[in-house]
Amino acid sequence: MPQSFDAIVIGAGQSGPPLAARLAAEGRKTLIVERSHLGGTCVNNGCVPTKSLVASARVAHMARRAADFGVSAGPVSVDMQRVKARKDSIVNDSVTSLTKWLTTTENLTLLWGSARFTGPREIEVGGERYAAESIFLNTGGRPVIPDWPGLADVPFLTNETIMDLDVLPEHLVVAGGSYVGLEFAQMYRRFGSRVTVLERGPRLIAREDEDVSAAVAEILRNEGIALHFHVRDFALSQRPAGFHLSASADGEPLSIEGSHLLLAIGRKPNIEDLDVARAGIALDPHGYIEVDDELRTNVPGIWAMGDVNGHGAFTHTSYNDYEIVAANLFDHDPRRLSDRPVAYALYIDPPLGRVGLTEAQVRKSGRKALIGTRPMTRVGRAHERSETQGFMKVLVDAETERVIGASL
Repeated sequence: MPQSFDAIVIGAGQSGPPLAARLAAEGRKTLIVERSHLGGTCVNNGCVPTKSLVASARVAHMARRAADFGVSAGPVSVDMQRVKARKDSIVNDSVTSLTKWLTTTENLTLLWGSARFTGPREIEVGGERYAAESIFLNTGGRPVIPDWPGLADVPFLTNETIMDLDVLPEHLVVAGGSYVGLEFAQMYRRFGSRVTVLERGPRLIAREDEDVSAAVAEILRNEGIALHFHVRDFALSQRPAGFHLSASADGEPLSIEGSHLLLAIGRKPNIEDLDVARAGIALDPHGYIEVDDELRTNVPGIWAMGDVNGHGAFTHTSYNDYEIVAANLFDHDPRRLSDRPVAYALYIDPPLGRVGLTEAQVRKSGRKALIGTRPMTRVGRAHERSETQGFMKVLVDAETERVIGASL
C-alpha cells in the first residue's frame, strides 16, 4: 500500500516550498519531493548566482572607469576563482536557509528523489509509493540543447554548467541573443573575455519593442561585444584550444574560433520523468502542462505552478502562482492568473525593466494610446552617475489615462 498524505508537492522551486509550508500550517500532512536542488533555478543557477556574478562584473567595469570620476586606480584584474567562491557562498547561504525551513516545519516531510506518476493520485519515488488527494507540480524547466552537427564533440556550457566555471574564457561565444545569453555576454566581457553573440532572429530580445532591442544592442556593442543576426546552419568541430563554429549570418558565411560555447537558445519544461500520461495530465502544443486561470490541470486535484506551466519563467511569477493557488484554496480570495500584469527585468547594465504591454502589442490591439519617451541623456541622475545610455518609455490609455505599459 502507498504511504498516505493529504498533499504532495513535487519540486522545490519558488512556489513549491511556500505552498508546502502553507499546506502544513493548514493542518494538511504534506510531502515535498525534490530530486536535486532546493530553490530550483532561481537559487541554484538563475537569479541568485547570476546576479552575484553580475555584481562582481560591474565592480570590474567601474574600476576600469575610475578615471572618468576623478579616481586613480591601478590595472584591473579579475580572479575568477574568488568570483566563483563568492557566488558559491551566497548560493549556499540561500540553500542552507531553505533546507532548515523545510526540515523543521511541522507536518511537512522533505523527500529526496525523482517522482513519477503511477496514477492520478499516486506517485513513486525510489521504489516507494505515495498517495494524496491533492498534488502540486513545481518541477521547473531546463535548457534546450540543439542537434547541431558536431555539437556532441564540443564541450559546451548552459546556464547551469557555466556556474562551475572558475577560469576566464579567452573567447566566449553565446548562442542566443535573449535574456539569459545577454546577461552572461556582458558579464564575461566585463570580466575580460572576448565575447560574440549569435542570434537566429533579426534582433536581440525579439519579445521587446524594436527601439528597446536597438538600445540594448548599442549598449553591448559599446562594450566591445560582437553581435551577429540571422545566424543559420550551425556546425561545430573541436580544436585543441576550443572549437570552430561555421554558420551563415545575414546570408553570408561566418567562421568563428572560440574557447567556450554557451547555449542560451531557450528552455523546456521538466515533465518527461514525471510520466504525466499515467495521471492523464494534458499538455499544450509546446509541451507545457495546461492549466486554467487558477493553475488547475485538467485532472481534478492536480495543480501546476512555475516554469512547467509556461506562464512565465521568472522567480516572481512562480511565487505568484503559489499566491494564486493558496488564495483560492484557503483565503476565499478568487485570484486569477489572467489578472497578473507582465513584469520582469533583464540584468544587463544598465538594466531593462518591463511591465505591462509593449508598444507593438498596443498597436496590434488597435487601442488608442499615448506614448511618452525620455532619453537618459535628459535625466539629471543619469548625468551625475555618467550613465546616460538608454531611455524610458511609458504607454498610457488615451481614454482612461491609466498607464498600460512601460519599458525603462
